[in-house]
Amino acid sequence: MRLIARRERPHPGAQLRITDHEGWRITVFATNTRGGRLADLKVRHRLRARAEDRIRGLKDTGMMNLPLQAFAKNQVWLELVQLAAVLLTWIQLLAWPESPARTWEPKRLRLLP
Repeated sequence: MRLIARRERPHPGAQLRITDHEGWRITVFATNTRGGRLADLKVRHRLRARAEDRIRGLKDTGMMNLPLQAFAKNQVWLELVQLAAVLLTWIQLLAWPESPARTWEPKRLRLLP
């Protein structure tokens, strides 16, 4: 297993943590992938983080709760949640191509005027 550590400056406006030394943030991830270039491993790790962000977004739009008793009805509920997530993604891509709202999660999008 390899640990890959990286020192980076937090994005503008990010709240600094107690562990951020002199304004630098250390991020670490572990991998058991053999070989490969470091840059390829970092890209793969960041893509995985995006998938986890999408899962969190799905949970915010209703995937966390199964409100109905029957399996078939909950299956329809989950399909509606997936449809809502896809619509949110397309709205973010098309309506706000240059805006920071393009990367916001559903909880924050609800606050738009």
